Amino acid sequence: MPESLLMPLVLLLVGALLLASGTVGLRRSGARPGVARRLAGARQVAVGELLTLDPLPGRAVRVAGRIRCADPIVTPNDDRLVALHRDVEVQMPDGGWRTIERVRESRGFELWDHAGALPMDPAEAAEPLIVIPHVWRGPPSELGVEHRAALARLTVEGGDPPVARSVTRMVSVVERLLVLADARRAPDGEVAMVPPSGGYLISAMALDDAMRLLGGSRKGLLLASATAVGLGVVLALVGAVVLAVVLLPAV
Repeated sequence: MPESLLMPLVLLLVGALLLASGTVGLRRSGARPGVARRLAGARQVAVGELLTLDPLPGRAVRVAGRIRCADPIVTPNDDRLVALHRDVEVQMPDGGWRTIERVRESRGFELWDHAGALPMDPAEAAEPLIVIPHVWRGPPSELGVEHRAALARLTVEGGDPPVARSVTRMVSVVERLLVLADARRAPDGEVAMVPPSGGYLISAMALDDAMRLLGGSRKGLLLASATAVGLGVVLALVGAVVLAVVLLPAV
């Protein structure tokens, strides 16, 4: 291999490795930077303000309002909800996680303020809901009777799962929401919210709190991973440019 090709190829390889390792680290940190950018970067409007805008925004907006629901989900603990997401998983002996229960319940509601209301369906929400999750972790033996058949099947397939966890996310009727949505005007002139690509982003938290949650719980890993991604992109671009310059006279 000509020596002139060695440096750009090394830069490309190192850049690709840094980019791959940084991406894996971002996932393990629990951070969701893409979701955070979309939510924070949108213009915030109140429901009543959105109803009066003309023309409507060409990009998704962050709509702020409260919930009004005539038929909420009522839990055994008497929580009144418009969305309930629960995932129950067990860790297999090989370290991987397997889902044994996935619950997605929702009720349509109106997002409102004193100047107006807009209907929306949380079944069209992107995941995860931006709320503080209720997390349980413990031995599989403490799971409910409804999980026994799935546990028995997984035990036969891969051995006894050592750990189980349950993550529940709920949106209560008393919450104040931020909803990332597109605004559209119907032929009759009425304004409606429609889900953007990937679904509504629904946050039951103030924006600053939502950003902290979406930043993940492992801040050190997040910072290191973001640095690796940024450096990997730079090295890969430099390597590609140098390689192109080296090869250009030969074309």
